[in-house]
Amino acid sequence: MIDEPNRHFPADEQCWQALDNPPVARNFFYAVITTGIYCRPGCPSRRPNRDNVRFFNSPAEAEQAGFRPCKRCHPQTDTADSALIERITRLCRYIETAPDEPSLAQLADYAGISSYHLQRQFKTITGISPKAYAKSHRKTMNQMLPTSLKKNEPITYACGASSLGEFLVAQSQKGICAILLGDNQEELVTELKGRFPTADLQPSEENISELLQQMVSLIEQPTQSLQLPLDIRGTLFQQKVWELLQQIPAGETRSYTQIAQALGTPKAIRAVASACAANALAIIIPCHRVVRSDGHLAGYRWGLERKKILLQRERGDQD
Repeated sequence: MIDEPNRHFPADEQCWQALDNPPVARNFFYAVITTGIYCRPGCPSRRPNRDNVRFFNSPAEAEQAGFRPCKRCHPQTDTADSALIERITRLCRYIETAPDEPSLAQLADYAGISSYHLQRQFKTITGISPKAYAKSHRKTMNQMLPTSLKKNEPITYACGASSLGEFLVAQSQKGICAILLGDNQEELVTELKGRFPTADLQPSEENISELLQQMVSLIEQPTQSLQLPLDIRGTLFQQKVWELLQQIPAGETRSYTQIAQALGTPKAIRAVASACAANALAIIIPCHRVVRSDGHLAGYRWGLERKKILLQRERGDQD
C-alpha cells in the first residue's frame, strides 16, 4: 500500500525546485502517488502535480513505501546519472553515424523524450547543445575529405593496364590514397584531380612500379589480400561503410539495405550507396560486393561490367 502524500516541508520544497536539474539533485528520488512510480530527478516523464509528489533518499526507501521504479529513467540503477549518461552516449553515437545532421525532433524521437528535455539533458552531460555537437563533429570529420587537403600536399601516381582496362594508383606520404579504374589514362588523371584538387600531383611510374604490378595481380585475382599502408579519407559515416565492406568475404555480397542495418541506420540506404560511390580505393575497399536487395548488380562507380567480372573471379566463375 502506498503511503499518503507527505506535507510540504522546506526540504521538500528545495527538492521540488531541483527536480529538473540532475547535477544538483543527486541525492534524492521522487515518487508520484497517482501512478505508484518513483523516478530520479531529470526523468523525461511528464512533470507531476506537486501535491502528488513524495521525496526519498534512496530507491530502497521508495520501494519500501510501495512505489515501483520508472521504466524510462531506471532510478534503481547504481548511480543517479547512469541512465542519463547512457541515453546521451547513445545520442552522441547516433549523431556521429547519421548520414545527415539530425534535427532536434529526430533526436527526441530516437531518445523517446521531448525536445525540451533532450536539449536540457544533452547540455547537462556534454556542455553543449545537440546542434553544436553535430556541427563540431562534422567540422572535424570533414577535414578528412579530399577537398579539404592542405594545399600542395605531395601525391604521386602512375597508370597501368589490366584485363579490366586502364587503372591508376596514387600514393600520399601515408599510403595508397586512390585506386581508380577506367578506359583511358586521361580520364583517370582527371578523376584523380577532381578527388584531390589542392594536392601537388606528380606522375612517378618509377617509384610506384612494384605497386602497379601488385595491383595487376589483385585485379586478376581479387580473392587475395594486399597488405599495404592505406590513406583512407572520408567522413565518419563513409569510413564506417567502407569498414563493413572490407569485412564481406570474397565471393559473397551484401545489399545496401543490409549494410545500412548493420550500421544501425536502416533508413540510410541511399547514404550507403553514396558512400560506395565515393570510394576511391577500388577492389581494396570492395564496393563491388554490394548489390541490390534482389541480388541484381547496380551502382558501381567504374562500370557494371567490371563489377560483374570481379564478382565472377571471386566466386571462381569464368569471365
